[in-house]
Amino acid sequence: MALPTLTGVGRLTNDPELRFTPSSKAVASIPLAFNSRRLNRQTQEWEDGDVLYVRGTAWERLAENAAETLAKGMEVMVSGELRTESWEKDGQKHERTALLIRSIAPNLAFATAVVTKATSGQNGGQGGAQPGGQAQQGRPQQSRPTQPPADDPWAVDAANGYSEKPPF
Repeated sequence: MALPTLTGVGRLTNDPELRFTPSSKAVASIPLAFNSRRLNRQTQEWEDGDVLYVRGTAWERLAENAAETLAKGMEVMVSGELRTESWEKDGQKHERTALLIRSIAPNLAFATAVVTKATSGQNGGQGGAQPGGQAQQGRPQQSRPTQPPADDPWAVDAANGYSEKPPF
């Protein structure tokens, strides 16, 4: 049976914590809170309802990008599988709800973002490190311009420059 999937809007309760496994895989712990905030029509003020706190975990490239991009207090859209983490400490058993994050992004209603696409040499956005070990979030990648495919309708016409008309 598949684990339940959660897709929703939450808020980071702390900065993501990035660490590396002994095999050099990046893993980020991302603490999240989901609440049922409602507008009280009588007072015209927002009231917080029940809150679900979840420890999110992201791996590899997603972990590195999340740790560099996200910060405490940000509202994010997140999707992943819910699971239960269990451990024993000082002879007592503990459990908590956890989220294996598959996708996470800032809510652009409350933030702006600069997107830098990972190149194909960077494992399609999962795994591996940025060249030179530095993240590129917020900075354009320094690369040589590539030729667009011959059938690209949005490509620049070298003779006439950009066109104001869409190619349809």
